[in-house]
Amino acid sequence: MSSKPPKSPLLLARCAQTAIAAAAILDVFRAVAVQNRYLDPTDATRHTSGLVSLVFVYLMTLTAPLFLVWLARSRRIALTLSPQAPLPGGGWLVGAWFVPAVNLFVPRRFVLDIGRATSPSWDPKRDSTLVNLWWAAWIGHGIVLTLSAQAAPGSRAALTVTEVLMLAAAVLVCLLIERITTLQGAALGTSVPVSPVASA
Repeated sequence: MSSKPPKSPLLLARCAQTAIAAAAILDVFRAVAVQNRYLDPTDATRHTSGLVSLVFVYLMTLTAPLFLVWLARSRRIALTLSPQAPLPGGGWLVGAWFVPAVNLFVPRRFVLDIGRATSPSWDPKRDSTLVNLWWAAWIGHGIVLTLSAQAAPGSRAALTVTEVLMLAAAVLVCLLIERITTLQGAALGTSVPVSPVASA
């Protein structure tokens, strides 16, 4: 009995993109609310900060699994398309995001490997640059956030840089999700809307 061919994870991609965009925008409001509480510690600012932060945590609790499920599905499809590709196991694909130090380097490599295994149309220069820019913005956001919390809490300049990096990372990862999903849809013969990144 033959197994059904895999389908492009288009719906899953759209859900992940929507959640990522919403989380990035909410993070701006969260950061501003936290800074206002730090600069003006009143009951009102504490309440607002706590409420926005709580909603952000709930949203991230949804967003992270959606992205990881999309990534795991994309890995399985890439392995179907390129059975000999050196792709990570499903457990390690997810687990690498939660191991200190490892999560600074390895997830980026996994995304690159999935992209390369997905289609010969994966552009080693353009598409790898998209991955690298996303990863630089994501890691840069974490570094600036950590350093500013210790050295300059309440700094508007640090907050601006942190949130710009967060928004940039969100935009870039949404484009990356679109690119990989589009390539997989084309390889599987599924109709997937072509993104500007895919058609550039």
